[in-house]
Amino acid sequence: QVQLVESGGGFVQTGGSLRLSCAASGRTFSRNAMGWFRQSPGKEREFVAAITGSGGSTIYADSVKGRFTASRENAKNTVYLQMNSLKPADTGVYYCAAAPTSSAFRSAERYDAWGQGTQVTVSS
Repeated sequence: QVQLVESGGGFVQTGGSLRLSCAASGRTFSRNAMGWFRQSPGKEREFVAAITGSGGSTIYADSVKGRFTASRENAKNTVYLQMNSLKPADTGVYYCAAAPTSSAFRSAERYDAWGQGTQVTVSS
């Protein structure tokens, strides 16, 4: 079973940037696609971004496309989410997730391991 630990959340003003990290352990990292999801108060968890096991392909939610960038360093078993031009609507708890395959998906059901989440708060 893979263990995931997120870090890098915090408080930032509108237009600011944050970089989230997710450190993985427990299975061969490069074989697993990784996803980022978020949950805002009163809302269901939603897809943000995902990256294939090799890091060669990424997909994004329309709401973050052009502002967020997912990347990974397989040698460090770490995936990142660079978030720029942050908006109050980006506020929420951000979770990383690992899929049992190398293909990236938007559906949370495709991921079988989750981190504990890190809070991101964007003030207006």
